[in-house]
Amino acid sequence: MRDILEQVAAGDLSPAAAEVELRGFATTEAGRFDAAREGRSGVPEAVLADGKTPAETAGLAVESLRTTGRALVTRAREDHVREVRDAIADDHPDATVEYDDRALTLVAYTQAFERPSLDATVAVVTAGTSDAMPAGEAAVVAREMGAAVDRVDDVGVAGIHRLFDSLDGLRAADVMIVAAGREGALPTVLAGLVDTPIVGLPVSNGYGFGGAGEAALAGMLQSCTALSVVNIDAGFTAGAQAGLVARAVSAARGGGV
Repeated sequence: MRDILEQVAAGDLSPAAAEVELRGFATTEAGRFDAAREGRSGVPEAVLADGKTPAETAGLAVESLRTTGRALVTRAREDHVREVRDAIADDHPDATVEYDDRALTLVAYTQAFERPSLDATVAVVTAGTSDAMPAGEAAVVAREMGAAVDRVDDVGVAGIHRLFDSLDGLRAADVMIVAAGREGALPTVLAGLVDTPIVGLPVSNGYGFGGAGEAALAGMLQSCTALSVVNIDAGFTAGAQAGLVARAVSAARGGGV
């Protein structure tokens, strides 16, 4: 504790960062931000914009920048993005802000922030263009955890020949996230063709009986191949799970974590 207080007195540590060191989280008007999550679990804390007001989202994003040097916001719509950009511009005018309007993710970095770098690759595969949102969210999370990310899109089973020219590259990946809606068959097909760990990501496209991702989830859970499955549209969870596998692979190779 004395070391932390001396760093604050010397100006080497901000009060916000010192609070995180001492308590493990930072308290804001919008809630408690778990700034110690990445050091504790290997997964960066994210601000879920869905269900929060733009002001609440912006306040937590700014706190994330203050305490960790990075802000990761998921399920961010345009009103959230505008408020977050304005708040970051006021508090961290030199920060870099990136928004992916398909994945609905916003990532901001201070100039001093250095993203982790892993000696491991995560392949993110989609059955169709409609799977892009949760797949994109998963890709951002895996990237922010330090993995190299390869995207292979629109290779679903309705035109299975589209998959075959990508198989060599997919077999070279260390872990794979496979996003599919409708009946969710693509993860099962791929798991029967490669020896790469696969995280199945069911997507809420499709309609009628078993629509909204339910048939995709059930199909992946009932797969006769070996794969792991996350919940419907759970891109963050899929990316985090793949990122943790990538960390273990990188550590085994002597790479950074």
